[in-house]
Amino acid sequence: MRRPTAAPALCLAALAPLLAAAAERLPTPPDLAAAGWQAGAWRGMPSARFGPLPLRLQAGGATVLPGVWLHAEPGEGGFVWRPLAGRPACLSWRWRVEEGPPPTDLARRGGDDRAISISVGFDGWPPGAGVWVRTQHAAAQALAGDGVPLPRSVLTYVWGGSGREPGPFFANPWLGGVGRVRVLRPAGAPRGVWVEERVDLAADWRRAFGGQDPPPLVKITIGTDADDTRSRVRAAVEDLRLGPCR
Repeated sequence: MRRPTAAPALCLAALAPLLAAAAERLPTPPDLAAAGWQAGAWRGMPSARFGPLPLRLQAGGATVLPGVWLHAEPGEGGFVWRPLAGRPACLSWRWRVEEGPPPTDLARRGGDDRAISISVGFDGWPPGAGVWVRTQHAAAQALAGDGVPLPRSVLTYVWGGSGREPGPFFANPWLGGVGRVRVLRPAGAPRGVWVEERVDLAADWRRAFGGQDPPPLVKITIGTDADDTRSRVRAAVEDLRLGPCR
């Protein structure tokens, strides 16, 4: 992903899309808004298309979120997001990729296209977050406004990449020390089939950042990125469920 260079005070482009420094809100289609999602885009990049999928699951004591389909033409990217509250628990979902980018290196800036990613934002700093990161966060929060609480640490789960990235978690090159990435399905994974996933957010936060007490949740984002490889993306996520780990 080639993102525009931000002004020095906001060069932690860093915390977008979950921090919005190099991102912008878009008008959200009514059906997507009715499902609770809000649309966003990278500044200077044509936006992918997103739409809601019907709920297939009953709550059963868990938080169940409507799914999303996404279509990106070559050169497009973007994301949808919604608030997510509560303590870290187990997040499960099904996803499917029909078309997507070839293998890319997700550990470096530029050329880091992926079919789909799910990012979870937390309302707390990882151990070792310094003054510079906190200052940039404050600037980004002022830009976003009080109605858009921004996460202070981020875990991103990806369908894409080469599968050879350092693991199981590696630094998100765009997130200035507060983001970690985990590849669940590399770009070469079989396409055209639904794949079930389940992650323990509390355990993953500890593994990714260290520390003993993962902070509360604040936001979830579903995104795609196809600008560098000029790829076409057709993918979907459904059956998003946040509930107790059993």
